[in-house]
Amino acid sequence: MKIKNITKIFVLFLLLIGPSTKAQTSNVAPILTATGNQIYCPGTSMKIVTNMTIVDPDDLGVTAIYIQISSGYVSGEDILTLTGSHPTINSSWDSNTGKLTLIGLFSQPTYAELEAAIEDVEYFSNATNPSGVRTFSISIGQANYLPSNGHYYQYIPNIGITWSDARVAATTNFYYGIQGYLATITAADEAQIAGEQSEGAGWIGGSDEQQEGVWRWMTGPEAGTAFAFTFWNTGEPNSSGDEDYTHITAPGVGIPGSWNDISNTGATSGFYQPKGYIVEYGGMPGDPIIQISTSTTITIPSIISTTAAEICNPGVVTLGATANVPVINWYTSATGGTPIATGTTFTTPFLNSTTTYFADASPIGCTSNIRTAVTASVNTTPILTTDTNVSICENTGTTLNASTSSGVINWYSSLTSITPLVTGTSFTTPALTQNTTYYIEGNNNGCLSIGRIAINVQVISKPIVVDENLSLCENETLTLNAGINNVSYLWSTSETTNTITIASPGIYSVLVTDLTPQGCSSTKTFTVTQNDLPVIDDVLINGTTATIIVSTSGDYEYSIDGVSFQTSNVFTVSDGGIYNAIVRGKNNCGFDFKEFAVITIPNFFTPNGDGFNDNWTIKGLIYYPKAKVSIFNRYGKLIKQLNAIDNNWDGTLNNQLLPSDDYWFTFKKDENTPEIKGHFSLKR
Repeated sequence: MKIKNITKIFVLFLLLIGPSTKAQTSNVAPILTATGNQIYCPGTSMKIVTNMTIVDPDDLGVTAIYIQISSGYVSGEDILTLTGSHPTINSSWDSNTGKLTLIGLFSQPTYAELEAAIEDVEYFSNATNPSGVRTFSISIGQANYLPSNGHYYQYIPNIGITWSDARVAATTNFYYGIQGYLATITAADEAQIAGEQSEGAGWIGGSDEQQEGVWRWMTGPEAGTAFAFTFWNTGEPNSSGDEDYTHITAPGVGIPGSWNDISNTGATSGFYQPKGYIVEYGGMPGDPIIQISTSTTITIPSIISTTAAEICNPGVVTLGATANVPVINWYTSATGGTPIATGTTFTTPFLNSTTTYFADASPIGCTSNIRTAVTASVNTTPILTTDTNVSICENTGTTLNASTSSGVINWYSSLTSITPLVTGTSFTTPALTQNTTYYIEGNNNGCLSIGRIAINVQVISKPIVVDENLSLCENETLTLNAGINNVSYLWSTSETTNTITIASPGIYSVLVTDLTPQGCSSTKTFTVTQNDLPVIDDVLINGTTATIIVSTSGDYEYSIDGVSFQTSNVFTVSDGGIYNAIVRGKNNCGFDFKEFAVITIPNFFTPNGDGFNDNWTIKGLIYYPKAKVSIFNRYGKLIKQLNAIDNNWDGTLNNQLLPSDDYWFTFKKDENTPEIKGHFSLKR
């Protein structure tokens, strides 16, 4: 029950209870108690308390009460307003600090008048969709009160004061017996109320003077503790030069309420000139317990998360939702109507189809609330249709098709495989060489078809063919045979018979197709080269070596006796004489021949009358009528001349036997060939 002063006594000379430069000991601080943590209906105004009590044993009133949105404040959207009739009290709203001041109009109001006024203070948000929690601190004294930690924050203006002096000066300030210190910021709501919602920008208690780049709190209960808060600051500190001390940035510089590092003295003017310092009260050992502040909260209800649910085929499902308030209401429509259930879960009635319900955390009757849709999905079991037996030719692929009554189709390589090959109504296989089975399964949002369906792909062998390399004799024909029966034929010459006759070389092919419904085909290729009829151009004689030269190209065999043939065109002839050079094509592709003569010059002779080697004879010389041979002794004297008619020497000169010795000769076959020189031995 709130305590009201029966007699309203206005004490005009009572000063505002607040901070001083010395500990207060003579006056008993009042005790403030507020109730009324509530849930807000967006678009409406709401009293911030349901009951307010101020108990003070030695005072009947106070000059002013300060009500501040100490956490969650959104400047430009949140507003506090004094409503009702309060003739002794004037109200003043500061949108920069989020603070409403209730102050005596002509004299000091009584606690009873202040209690009534506080109970008529209303909160309103002009945001379309406000969110979060607003905490309202109600305090005697101008210092900002933060309910989350029970500390007070006060801005002391002092243009040009250094950080060092501010650190000392802060300790000389007391707030209802609590000694102050340069503020230390350890949480986001503290940064907002001490920085952004402060009445001015000034020094706070951080420094990296001990170690460059390592920022520590140098004051208060956090003294010596390192800090770095990304939620509070961006881009600072830059740790340049002697900028070793923390200062709340001036309005319009950087993030509102953030801090910057500047030197101990700061600038002499402008944004970076120190304008004062921020004192924090509370948290130090031995601080007195005071209750000059109290707080309430208004929570703007919102659904934090929802849990949809699915079932296969008609049935019942349970939906879920969480909110930042205790009560969640469930509706069947996005607007209007009455709740069908209350709680963090809702079990639907029997559903035959997918149905959407709506969760709302706002008080019943709040027309501006936004409901959150939560869907109960009723999925049917897929029914699959497909051809379970498919035949294809080997080394080819095919596209398998299937349809489903609902959902999607997953294709698998086995009954138990987890990862599908593809998802869709079709699947193109790779080229297959053996019978293969694939499996399909329907999935409609988690509802699976009854068992996987096997699709058997039968692989039919193609006709077996073997390519051929063939030779065609010049001026003759050749028959090409597909080499397989009971199939259809399509030649590259457009003929459709088993065999064709060709008369020219080239590459020919035939597509043979079996008579099965699949019509599997294979292609046989014939590479036909032509063997030209051989034509002997010449026979080159080099000593005892004869080389047959042909002017045509082909696969030929060679002979000089008509009996023995070889693939080489080079022969060794031991005896001079007339020979026939014969060239014939393999596979009986024609022939040609040419007569040639071979001359052999002996290395010695033995004219001793025994009937062996009695004459030095150049064999084959008789076939060269223009040939001329001259014989000389070692001194160059002409001994004998030979020709095609007189083609041997008996070792005499003028019927006289010449001695055993080496003799020399020159040989010239005709006027167009070079002269050959050599020597031989006469042995007796």
